[in-house]
Amino acid sequence: MSLTPKSAVASQPLAASWKRWLLVSVAAIVVAHLLDPFAWQWRMATVYEKDWGRLLRIMGFLPTWGLLALAWWLQQEEPVSRRHGALLLVLGPAAGGIVAELLKLLVRRLRPADDTFGYVFRSFAEGPFSNRGMGMPSSHTLVAFAGAFALARLFPRAQWVFYALAAGCAITRILSHAHYLSDTVVAACLAWIVVTLIDRWLTPPAQAEAI
Repeated sequence: MSLTPKSAVASQPLAASWKRWLLVSVAAIVVAHLLDPFAWQWRMATVYEKDWGRLLRIMGFLPTWGLLALAWWLQQEEPVSRRHGALLLVLGPAAGGIVAELLKLLVRRLRPADDTFGYVFRSFAEGPFSNRGMGMPSSHTLVAFAGAFALARLFPRAQWVFYALAAGCAITRILSHAHYLSDTVVAACLAWIVVTLIDRWLTPPAQAEAI
């Protein structure tokens, strides 16, 4: 009788999660690009003059997650849980924002034009280290979803509340004509990777095998 190593057994759920993420991400990104011409027509210039618009946008504002991390730190009494949750809420969105800004320099796709739909890319010869005016992926959306995925790991029963707030942030970025729909979908997919990797890094090896 052969025995399967414990590490191999523990890695199976994680591998399945990555495969599921890959399939869902590829499908979502393809569909988002197909829908970009239609979503481009959605616009609300005054979205950030509305209370709900400002509420949703701050989900993509990094200091928001610093405050939530502080709240978690103050609430929790168990040292390991306190440290893990606070760091996840800070590092997840922070790393997400950094990833978004770096990828903008690589992808170099500009933000939507107001008068004509079409993807425009900036040459590497033109401002190679400036991502000004670039929109792929959406930084606000990546920060918002990274924070939402982090909160979902801390409060799994309320996860859909956090996902809805992050999706709302993405919608405001589309309505304000700051991003294509696909910019936000790519950001949401990347956010899952960022938070998953950081969570694994923060989790002690003995516990990580059980994830």
